Amino acid sequence: MKELYRLIHAEKANYSIVLLCRVLHVARSSYYAWREGEAARRARQAADNALAHEITVLHIASRKTYGVPRIPAELRRLGRRVNRKRIARVMRERDIRSVTRRKHRSLTRQDARAKPAPDLIGRDFHAERPGTKLVGDITYLPTAEGWLYLACRLDLATREVVGYAMADHHRAELVVDALDMAHGRTRPEPDCVVHSDRGSEYTSAQ
Repeated sequence: MKELYRLIHAEKANYSIVLLCRVLHVARSSYYAWREGEAARRARQAADNALAHEITVLHIASRKTYGVPRIPAELRRLGRRVNRKRIARVMRERDIRSVTRRKHRSLTRQDARAKPAPDLIGRDFHAERPGTKLVGDITYLPTAEGWLYLACRLDLATREVVGYAMADHHRAELVVDALDMAHGRTRPEPDCVVHSDRGSEYTSAQ
């Protein structure tokens, strides 16, 4: 029946709904009920997509360590009160899960000679203005030709990816390319904080 309802909805600009329902043997009340339900479903889907984007930003900013219940707690801290079961469903549907370090190999290799930088974010993944806080990490993706490495930069104010780079390695130039793109696509303020882990790629002289 859904296909018939969609056909009526698509053709209602060309033919009257009364005629379409009569030809397709569909009750008008059933079509109107479906149309109202479809609008509600689209609104829920749009809201879920927006929530998934917020979750993804927090997930990446936490270096993929946040899951349920850490994500709901962080959203509450930012003033967003969302049902925990809904968050769990959205994360499950989009396969957003916390990383278990014992089961996944970590890309972080610290350079013992590099001087550690202070943590200027302090777990506060919120920014009022674009170009003030950028966060990023490197992840790896299996392909038929081997591992592909992805470095990205997120602006915490806009919750958008402002820079990224992909390569078959995760040397320092990978994160430099992502940062260069971010610099070209946004306008970092003079006191902009660029947050990452302490892997050698980020602490390198390059």
